[in-house]
Amino acid sequence: MERKVAPYHIDRRNYHLQLDSIPAWVCTQCGEPYFEEKEVKTIQSVIQGIDAHVPFLAKSA
Repeated sequence: MERKVAPYHIDRRNYHLQLDSIPAWVCTQCGEPYFEEKEVKTIQSVIQGIDAHVPFLAKSA
């Protein structure tokens, strides 16, 4: 495992979220990223913030 950055993508509730450079432990054999608790909590916070605004964004489209 090496400490690097990795992308995170999710399709959710009619939107696509792409975070390009999240700190992660990346497997040197397969490239699979593993995010630590701090990063997971930050990603979850971003998703919750977007989820709170999705109804307003959908109305304006």
